[in-house]
This record gives sequence, C-alpha cells and structure tokens, in this order.
Amino acid sequence: MTAAFARVPELLAQHLLLAFSALLLGLVVSLPLAVFSSRNKTVGRIALGFASLVQTIPSLALLALFYPILLWLSALVGGGIPALGFLPSLLALSLYALLPILRNGVTGLANLDPAVIEAADGMGMTRGQKLWLVEAPLVAPVLMAGIRTAAVWTIGAATLSTTVGQPSLGDLIFAGLQTQNWILVLAGCIVAAGLALAVDALLGLAEYGIARRRRGLVWASLAVLLAAAAIALAPAWPASRGTVTIGAKGFSEQYILARLIGHRLEAAGYKVRYREGLGSAVAFGALAANDVDVYVDYSGTIWTNQMKRTDVPPRAAIVDGVAGWAKATHGVTLLGSLGFENAYAFAMRGDDAKRRGIASLSELAPQAGELDFATDVEFLERPEWAAVRRAYGLNFKSARPYQPTFMYRALASGEADVIPAFSSDGRIAADHLAVLKDPKGAIPGYDAILLLAPRRAGDLRFQAALRPLIGTIPVEKMREANYLVDRDRDKQSPDAAARWLGRGLGR
Repeated sequence: MTAAFARVPELLAQHLLLAFSALLLGLVVSLPLAVFSSRNKTVGRIALGFASLVQTIPSLALLALFYPILLWLSALVGGGIPALGFLPSLLALSLYALLPILRNGVTGLANLDPAVIEAADGMGMTRGQKLWLVEAPLVAPVLMAGIRTAAVWTIGAATLSTTVGQPSLGDLIFAGLQTQNWILVLAGCIVAAGLALAVDALLGLAEYGIARRRRGLVWASLAVLLAAAAIALAPAWPASRGTVTIGAKGFSEQYILARLIGHRLEAAGYKVRYREGLGSAVAFGALAANDVDVYVDYSGTIWTNQMKRTDVPPRAAIVDGVAGWAKATHGVTLLGSLGFENAYAFAMRGDDAKRRGIASLSELAPQAGELDFATDVEFLERPEWAAVRRAYGLNFKSARPYQPTFMYRALASGEADVIPAFSSDGRIAADHLAVLKDPKGAIPGYDAILLLAPRRAGDLRFQAALRPLIGTIPVEKMREANYLVDRDRDKQSPDAAARWLGRGLGR
C-alpha cells in the first residue's frame, strides 16, 4: 500500500498542472465566445455545434488524434513542437472543457430579464459597462455551474493522458490494470476522485458565494483552491529539469525493462522519469522527436509497422535492417539487442490443443471457424496479423481485443480459445499453454532492441551506462522477471522485478 501511494505526490502534481491548464485555456476560449454567441445566433449555433461534436469523440481517440496532427505541424515548421506529453493532452482536454462553460454562458446571457437590460440601456451604459456591471454578475452563478462540470470532466479525462506520454494519476491506473495490481488501480482512482470532489466542492462554495453576494466566501474558496494547487505542484518543477525520459509500452515486460534502464542511468548520475503505456507508433515517434530518450522496442515491430516490410528474413538481418533504417531516416541509434526475443506466438490451452490435435497454425486453420480469438489491443491492426491470415487463411468465429493481461485471463477462463501470446511471457509455462508452430515463417523475428533518441547519438556517457545490458538478458531470465509481476500470488512490482533481473545479470 505504501509503495502504491509513494508516486502519488509527483503524479498528482502533473495531473493538477494538466487539468488546471486545460480548464484555464477552456475558460479563455469559451468566455469571449459565449458573449459573441449570445449576440449572434449564427455564431452561437456553430460554436455550440462544434463543442457538442467534440463531446461525441471518445476522449482517448481525441488525445491520440492530436499526436499525428502535432507531428505534421512540427514537420511543417521545421520542428520544435512537442507531439507527445503535455501539449496534445492540454489541447484535447481544453476542447472537452468548452461545452459546459460555453453552453451555460450562452444560456445565462440569453435568459436575462429584458427589463434589466433596458434599464442598463436607459442609464446610458456602454456595451462593455453593461457586460461587466450588469450581465456578468447575473450570469455568474449559471456560469460557475458550467465551470464546475468542466473541472470534474477535465480531472477525470486527464487520467487518459498517460497514453500519449503525459504523467498523470492514470499512470497508476493503467499500470495496475496491466499488472493486476489492484492497489495501484485503487490508489489512482481514489486520488483522482478525491481531487475532482475537492475541486468541485471549492468551486461550489464560490458559486454559493456569488449567488448570495458574499465576496469574502468567493475569494476564500478560490484562494484555498489556488494555494492547494501551488503546494501540490511544487514538487513537479525541480524534477522537470535535466531529466532523462524513458519510454515504455503498456505491458509488464516494458515496465520492467524501463525500470532496469532507469536503475542503470540513476547509478550513472542521471535523473529519470518514465513515460509508460505508449502505443508502438507513438513510442517510436516520440523517440525520433527527442520527446523520449530511450526505450526498448522489438525488431519485428519496427520492421513491419514503421518500415512497412512484408518479407521475413532471418532475425539478424531484421535487426541490421532496422538499425540502418532508423539511423538513416530518423537519426535513431540502435545500441544493440538485449539478448532475447519476444515474438508473437499463437497459443492455446494445452489440454484443448491436445484434444483437437492442433500443434501448428496449419492445423489450426481448418478449425478456426469454431474458435474464439482474443488479442492484445494492437494485434488486429498490425501487419503481422494480416501476414498470418494470408499465409494460413485463418478465420475465427470471433476476435476481441483485450489488454494483454486480460487476454491471458480470457484464454484461461474459456472465453477465448486462441491468443497471440508473447514468447518471453512466463505465463506460457505457468498456465500450461501450447505454443503453435509457424511452419510457413509468417511471423518475423522480434529481438528486444535498445533504441536511443537522436540527441543521445553522441552521448558516450549515456551509452556507456546502458551498454552492459546488450546481449546479457536470456529469454529464460526475462520470462522469470515477467512472471514475478504477472503471477496471481506473491506478486512483485515492476521495479522489484527489474532489480531482481539486474542482480541476475551479474553487472
């Protein structure tokens, strides 16, 4: 429990920074737009229509969409626009904050008593005086209700910023779901919910003060809110300077390897932070853009997803091809292979495979129409799946994506019959799974490779700290480390598993 909450102060600071910034930007955009919309019905219809449309887009999708947009803009202006982390999260969440503020502002202004407006006109007030002295005070309670709604939405949606590399309380939730560490999930949920309730209560107090014309209450509640934010944000500032960013995708092995890299860099005197839960395309793009300094990828993933290659040469040729392509096209350095392969390996429950007489993908194909297929969230859209389908003509009864941990759960519970397991996963042996052979060689090699950002290409000290990892991790050791995190009982944290793995390397 203590370890789960140890990361809360840092992540809470980042969460507050993002949520408050998004809310502030939403206010800056929506308040003048609300005034303009109330004066012009055409503008009002367009503005409210756009804000409503944004709400129909899933927040996770909106966050993901800003990544390629910012990458394109950065390329257009010659670089300098960060496509990962704070900026895409800020823009996406600010759009979500628009609707409740804009709608309440327009509604409040449109429903003011005409007699009050006529009285203000009769007194010879200018438009600005009328807005500031008459309309704003009358609309403020309604507007504050919209701001409260926007604040709660923004704080809740900010947990999803983890997927685009922005630290938040979502780091605890996503990591906990993947590793089935429910204490982490509860820690993230409890703190995020508590933060939303606290902010809503303080804004509600301000709303009450405005409605009762008690300015002291308004300023006191806002002062408490700002003071709390300042205190919580204070730890975030020193950590942001001169820190190495280590990337990781969203499964246990990646969390472990990220911590293993972090331990070595810390021992060499670097400060480190982690960007976890990244998708494959986002992770490589972030590295190429220097938003991430180092992460572990897999040669087959780069070969198929980034290079768009469909041929399947030997493993060593794939690694060499990836190294040359990454350096020539993106300035990315492939420091070397870690020593093990984590390939996709189609697997079934051992007793089920034996009963059906299935030992290879060729033998699976005729029976696939009777079987349910569970995959990780990326696999159905990956070139590897298209290649396997072309080679073997697989056509399952159903295919459902899961987070990797729940994919294994679906197989064990009987909700699925086949999964694309990971060859370095300790659950293959622990769950007595049968790994199906690939006689046609449709799946490429997936050597774990250490990739460095362009700005680390000439950093010899940085490379020297990581070079001892090259070629030193056998797949058996990686399986054991993974199983320390993924097993049901006596579960270890990724950090503890990384320390165990580091000791086992004897370095």
